[in-house]
Amino acid sequence: MFAQEGKNQAFWIHEDQVKPSMMTDYEKASKDLVKACKDNKVKDMQWSVASMDDGTYLSITPIENLADIQNMNFDDLREKVGDDSFTKMFENFNKCYDKHGDYVSILVPSLSYMPDGLTTNTPGQDYRVWHRMDVSPANMQKVQSKMKELKDLFASKNSKMHYRIYRSGFGNVGDSFVAVISAKDAMDYDSTSAENQKVLGEDGKKLFDEMFQHINAYSIKRGSMRPDLAYQSPQESTKIAKD
Repeated sequence: MFAQEGKNQAFWIHEDQVKPSMMTDYEKASKDLVKACKDNKVKDMQWSVASMDDGTYLSITPIENLADIQNMNFDDLREKVGDDSFTKMFENFNKCYDKHGDYVSILVPSLSYMPDGLTTNTPGQDYRVWHRMDVSPANMQKVQSKMKELKDLFASKNSKMHYRIYRSGFGNVGDSFVAVISAKDAMDYDSTSAENQKVLGEDGKKLFDEMFQHINAYSIKRGSMRPDLAYQSPQESTKIAKD
């Protein structure tokens, strides 16, 4: 998935908050769904998956507008496998969590720092760290301004820590930004983060301190992308290969 420089990209996120005791069952249900879609060449569907260490699973699909969400459905799969098999497939998911839901997240190129090209596809770097910042409406512009200053500082220092900035979109209650960082693994992330602090120095510490004055809550989650739980319909795979 690539984002054009200067153009925001929307993603439809389906979030499952899986019970600790049901993570194995959930992943089996996910793999069964992917296999059924592949075996039946299900059309007009695609998603990638990220799993967080706390049991949160995110199914992620790029969209052009909200109508895309309505148009992407499992009707093709239901027709090919039959109602009974289809219902059973999703019953296997439902027993794994008590909470799940959908929302939109917006990738913001103007705030993201990826000097080699803005992309969510980072081969060899499937490890992910999510830095979430909850912001009140009154402080959104102030935080965005500091994020632009930080991006300029990262660029001027030639920082090796690249990141993508997402802001909350439709379906979210409250405003937030999430900085997503890719790495090879936890050790790679930690070493890059430590080096980045040295590179940014006091200028970086000052800017982060100024930004955090306008943030209501801050949290970090770790996890990874899960290609084994992802699916792209044949026509989507062909389209992406041409991009």
